[in-house]
Amino acid sequence: MSLLITNIGELVTNDPELGVLSDAAVVADGDRVAWVGPAAAAPAADERLDARGAAVIPGFVDSHAHLVFAGDRAGEFAARMNGEPYTGGGIRTTVAATRAATDDELLASAQRLVREMRRQGTTTVEIKSGYGLSVEDEVRSLRVARQLTAETTFLGAHVVPAEYTDDPDGYVRLVSGPMLEAVTPYARWVDVFCDRGAFDGDQARTILTAGAQAGLQLRVHANQLVAGPGVQLAVELGAASADHCTHLSDADVAALAGSDTVATLLPGAEFSTRSPYPDARRLLDAGVTVALATDCNPGSSYTSSMAFCLALAVREMRMTPAEALWAATAGGARALRRDDVGVVRPGARADLVVLDAPSYLHLAYRPGVPLITTTLHDGVPL
Repeated sequence: MSLLITNIGELVTNDPELGVLSDAAVVADGDRVAWVGPAAAAPAADERLDARGAAVIPGFVDSHAHLVFAGDRAGEFAARMNGEPYTGGGIRTTVAATRAATDDELLASAQRLVREMRRQGTTTVEIKSGYGLSVEDEVRSLRVARQLTAETTFLGAHVVPAEYTDDPDGYVRLVSGPMLEAVTPYARWVDVFCDRGAFDGDQARTILTAGAQAGLQLRVHANQLVAGPGVQLAVELGAASADHCTHLSDADVAALAGSDTVATLLPGAEFSTRSPYPDARRLLDAGVTVALATDCNPGSSYTSSMAFCLALAVREMRMTPAEALWAATAGGARALRRDDVGVVRPGARADLVVLDAPSYLHLAYRPGVPLITTTLHDGVPL
């Protein structure tokens, strides 16, 4: 079944050869883009969607999200707004709730969040484990995630669980041994929270190296709370993405600029924790590839809105609207090492978003306004 999306006032393709087109059309054939060009020259299709002069963009690519969990931490958020600092310690609260939940409860909660994301224009999402922190609970978290996306990430190294408080190295051995072996069939990626209060550089190296040997690709939670070894480790080991990147040295920026590792920035976390925002301008000016993602999780960034994060990036991190949109689409694709999403061109997945606006500029210009009228995922309007 083919679909013609026509009367597009402004089409952002993220393709260097196509650029931004006016009075454009797109033909999707099944789950792929078959044709892009002027509306007047569009070929016939089985069905037709009239954009009525609105802007169309690639579907958002959310490359960092923690969607498999139970409970919430609204009280923790209220305490932060009352002046308490964010330390990451509340993760253990979510671990307890997640362990107590059934598989069906975890799946229903994650499905609800994915539906929220789809309504807000996200067509590709990465989902991490990390709230189980036992072999059994990490396996079932990833089984749930795999039902919702192919981009699943093993984050057994989120924090050290309470039962290993006195033996953190024993937990590292568990994560890099029996736990990794059990979850590998359900994961594409392995991630480590390398930061104060989580895992140090040596522990992170052990886990990431074991994950790579098991055939998983690498991601790193790096330099969120303090400056540390996370970014340098991500670059050294060839990780696809170093995420957060809030506290960076000049050497960190230079390392990212000279590598294929994407700096994935998560402004929803800084918004929710009242922390300093990453300096996206510094990274972009140095030539670093930057992505934006929600970091959707119950503790430090309980938002599922990529448009909100895009607006924060423009307002608080000195990105231009064009840079922020690219980072939220093509940048996220780079962070997932994908070339079939985050772009509108023949052969790419037919993931597009129709805005209730004449230009993509309105995503940052009108923050908080529900501008997504139609999300097309794999060529199907949702």
